[in-house]
Parts: sequence; C-alpha cells; structure tokens
Amino acid sequence: MIATAPATQDDYPTRLPEERWLPRKDPVFWGEWSPEAPLTRTETESFEKRGYIILKDVFSETEIAALQAESARMRSGEAGLSPENIITEPDSDEVRTVFRLDEQNALFDRLARDARIAGRVRYLLGDEVYLHQSRLNYKPGFNGKEFYWHSDFETWHAEDGMPRMRAISASVLLTDNDALNGPLMLMPGSHQTFVACAGATPENNHASSLKKQEIGVPSPESLSRMAEKFGIDYAAGKAGTVILFDCNTLHGSNGNITPFPRSNAFFVYNAWSNRVGAPYAAKTPRPAFLSSRDPQGPIAIARQSLA
Repeated sequence: MIATAPATQDDYPTRLPEERWLPRKDPVFWGEWSPEAPLTRTETESFEKRGYIILKDVFSETEIAALQAESARMRSGEAGLSPENIITEPDSDEVRTVFRLDEQNALFDRLARDARIAGRVRYLLGDEVYLHQSRLNYKPGFNGKEFYWHSDFETWHAEDGMPRMRAISASVLLTDNDALNGPLMLMPGSHQTFVACAGATPENNHASSLKKQEIGVPSPESLSRMAEKFGIDYAAGKAGTVILFDCNTLHGSNGNITPFPRSNAFFVYNAWSNRVGAPYAAKTPRPAFLSSRDPQGPIAIARQSLA
C-alpha cells in the first residue's frame, strides 16, 4: 500500500526528535445533551471532564454467558481464525489478542452494533460511526502481561492517519475485572493534553508493538508528571460492565499473576467524518486488521437483546 501525503494540516505532530506536550484542539463531547439522550447529563459531563465513563450492568448474565462461550471457542482454535489476526503473549503461546472480532464472529459483530454501546458513542461523537478496529483482549491467569501506558490516538494518528480526536474506545468486560487481575487503568483528565512522543517510527512497527509497545509511548518523566497532575484510576467491574474512554486518554494495565483470567471485547468507534487517510508519522499505514481503511458505510445500530 502506497501512502499519499496527509490532506490536512497536522495539529498533533508526533514521533519528534524531542517529546512535547500539546493542548487538545478538539472537543471531547461533540453532541448536545437532551432529556432523550442515551446518557444522563451527569454521565455526559463526567465523560467530558474525565475522559472516560464506567457503565455498570449494561449486559445481562445470559448475554455475557453467550459471549464467554464464543470467546472460549475462538481462543481454543475451533473457529479456524487466520493466524494474522492472533497475537500471543510475549513469552508464551497463550492468546493475548484476537483482531477483527466483528468480521470473524456473528455474535461479536452484533455486540459491536448494539445501541447500548454504539448508540451512546454516536451520541458522544455527534456523528455516525464505523469500527476502526475490533479485538478480543485476553489476559490469562498467572502470566498475563501488562499493556504499557499510551494514548491510542497517538498511534492512530501517527501510523493510521486518523486526523482528529473524534474516536472512542469501548471495553466490554466478559469477566470480572478487579484491582488484582490487571484491570484497565486511566489518568482522568489526561485526554486534554497530547503527548507528542520522541523517536521515528520504524518500518513494520506494529509487528513488535502488539506484543510490547516501545515507540509512541510517553517517557517516564511525562508519565510521572501526568500521574502527579491527574492521578490514576482503575476501571473495575463485574462482567457486563462497559467502559467508554476517549481516544487520547492515557491508559494501560498491569500484568495478571492471579489465577483469574481477564477477558474484554474491545471496539474502537471512529466518527464517519474522521475517516483515516495517510499516516502522519509513518511511511505506510498499518495493516487493515489494525485500521479499517475502506469502511463501506456507518454501522447499522441494533436494539434487540443479544441472547
């Protein structure tokens, strides 16, 4: 794939000789609240202020049981997934991530289009949405490795060509996530500052970064300053909880040395008006399983129960 020059001015330059902090130039909440909105005013304001929101009991026990069964089937090898869509742990053959979740499984495709997720994201972004990326994150017990601190937008902008901060990630908890088994950690308020990272993008950077990200991550000094300024929260919840977080919120997760695995379905929704172009800080775009480059149209949101 040959990349052309980005069509718009780069308001978020990154992969520079030296790290820099830049102010956010985009809204966080792009819509307008009304009593008919799918989130309350308090929930909307909390998302805008903190850069994320935790929604409890979104999916029923029956729905989660069906999703867990499909998740186990995919990880077991029964589903015949393409090897390019599977990432294993850095030090073992344990499945770490399954990509193209919506394309490989009908139930997870239905989950991605559910109004309880996609409808709320569409409201926050003030636009129709499509899936930029989807994946199943699995952190096995005893040896599940960490996901290091990062802003998703930094990578999506630098390597995928996403122009603006107009995307939201949704993490659907398929197992209980608690303080001990490597839950998502976030720095509330960090979404208002773009950390332009130091260092040029190597060719095929995604091949190593999917196991351990080293390029496009803030320095320890920046992370320390951010943590001192904003603090660190962790997003615990029972299976069926949904976490929505802004594309520029700094987040990561610890390793899991408990016996209890942690499994989440993960969907990245991008505004239809914010479709990706040429990368801003890489020679070529990442592969299509990481960045949907030719969506056929906005997703069709569904409202019935999953099971």
